[in-house]
Amino acid sequence: MDSFSTLIRTASHEQHVEAETSTFMSDLLGGRLGVEAYARYTEQLWFVYEALETGAGRLASDPVAGPFVQPELFRLPALERDLAHLRGPDWRTGLSALPATQAYATRVRECAERWPAGYIAHHYTRYLGDLSGGQIIRDRAERTWGFERKGDGVRFYVFEEIGNPAAFKRGYRELLDAVRADDLEKQRIVSECKKAFALNTAVFHALGEEFPLSA
Repeated sequence: MDSFSTLIRTASHEQHVEAETSTFMSDLLGGRLGVEAYARYTEQLWFVYEALETGAGRLASDPVAGPFVQPELFRLPALERDLAHLRGPDWRTGLSALPATQAYATRVRECAERWPAGYIAHHYTRYLGDLSGGQIIRDRAERTWGFERKGDGVRFYVFEEIGNPAAFKRGYRELLDAVRADDLEKQRIVSECKKAFALNTAVFHALGEEFPLSA
């Protein structure tokens, strides 16, 4: 029988591909969009991580979600440095969430407050994605818009406190395999993972509409 971490990975594979190959992401990574589109995307990430991380403190002692709350993963300080670099010191005044982003952040917050096992689904889809595919985005962003390597503008993708990402991901998958949930709850977590990918893809679609490539 497959381990729970394998189950989660295979169940969400299709959506994962869909998110990665969204038109907006393809255009962004292909250098066909300007730095403004990248900055707008970074703004949207702020809302999602604000929901993920402000709820984390309360969950640290939770028997189900607690083991996943690891401060070395936190992205908000790095995101705020990136936004200050991209938008200037007053970046907060112009910050606005797309409706799709609001829906995503609201769902993350709901899980953080009411359903710790569901919170794990969002935690997994975000942070493991950042440690993996996020590194491709960083590399492209540095090359396309001239950000300093691992510097301001791409700090979100740089996990200073994780020396060995491969080992960290192995440990994370072990946490998933040991999660305190019965089979029914595990199925619900897998469904929430799919929902997380769908919410993320909706944000990409909304950004694609805001930044259409001129024909």
